[in-house]
Amino acid sequence: MTQLFDKILSRGVAEVIGKDDLEKKLREKKKLRIKLGIDPTSPNLHIGRSVQLLKLRDFQELGHQIVLIIGDFTGVIGDTSDKESERPMLSQEIITKNLATYKEQAGKILDMKKVEFHFNSKWLKKLGYWEICEQADVFSLSEFIARDNIRKRLTAGTRVSLRELLYPLMQGYDSVMVKSDVELGGTDQRFNMLAGRDLQKHYGQDTQSVITMNLLLGTDGRKMSSSWGNTINLTDAPDDMYGKIMSIPDTLITTYLIHCTRVPLEEIQTIEQQIKKNGLNPRDAKMLLAREVVTLYHGAKKAGSAEKQFINIFQKKELPRDMPTTKLSKKEWNIIDLLVETRIASSKTDARRLIEQSGISLNDICVSDIHQSIIIPSKGIIIKRGKRTFIHVTISSS
Repeated sequence: MTQLFDKILSRGVAEVIGKDDLEKKLREKKKLRIKLGIDPTSPNLHIGRSVQLLKLRDFQELGHQIVLIIGDFTGVIGDTSDKESERPMLSQEIITKNLATYKEQAGKILDMKKVEFHFNSKWLKKLGYWEICEQADVFSLSEFIARDNIRKRLTAGTRVSLRELLYPLMQGYDSVMVKSDVELGGTDQRFNMLAGRDLQKHYGQDTQSVITMNLLLGTDGRKMSSSWGNTINLTDAPDDMYGKIMSIPDTLITTYLIHCTRVPLEEIQTIEQQIKKNGLNPRDAKMLLAREVVTLYHGAKKAGSAEKQFINIFQKKELPRDMPTTKLSKKEWNIIDLLVETRIASSKTDARRLIEQSGISLNDICVSDIHQSIIIPSKGIIIKRGKRTFIHVTISSS
């Protein structure tokens, strides 16, 4: 049991605040309320978020109550904990659209029948100036501006809105309303989660323990962010998910195995040692990782199929077995218009960017000229975007 607690409080974990109290409650087998809040700033959850969702599942399997809060109110306000500039307020329409499938996406990891599910607008919309001032009185301005990202912006003369300073109060009040025993979040959420402890104390509640989780780097080695397009989304198709995993830097293999799978830590340590001693090709370790991740979200059968697809395309240099086909009515095209017409590019600007970044190939020949003219032969032409997107373009006979 001690080893189990050690793993649940260490795997993927940066820090546990209130650890002694939490360990005591776990040993006493108290049913705890484990809280996670997610702001719907994007329609897709990515596997950076799954680091926390998997930890919730660990607690759920031990019989604890998972409390999932969707920040339909805080998402409008905007959290800048991890931002170097002010995050703009989002409209309620965008928030509503983004959160449409969040419960379904979280259900890929959690047993949602056992999850307590809330929207924080239910209580935050009701607060007036009296309550907000009461909560704000718990904190000093110096505490807020001491935060690293806020301090840097103030030093640089960059605007910091009062709205941003109120965000930790809102996230903290969520903890009061659901009476959480434990809150999970990324390391960038540390200040906000500690605000929850302060507000719980103010309202006469027991203070929650805080578990900060390591932030996951994206496919390009930077922090995983929807705005940077370096995410692996829970909604990605099996082939895309597998291919994206295979594109991550080799240096992230161990990190992804620890944070994004439940491969035993002892096995991960062995894999890491074998790679260091040149006894295991990093590609093979990455394929094991990709198979584990795809299996988690799509099942073993689709993971196996995605692996075969990857081997055929990237190792055997074959074309995808289910490559889509588009029929066009004319033969002659400017390359920009062709990419937009076939929806390989979303716009002419997107098409130019792809060509300038060497992201487009015709029959395996890279396109470098944005003015190139194309004549589609009778057998058609294969357009490739990036490494994984293919389309067969032919001419309609009519």
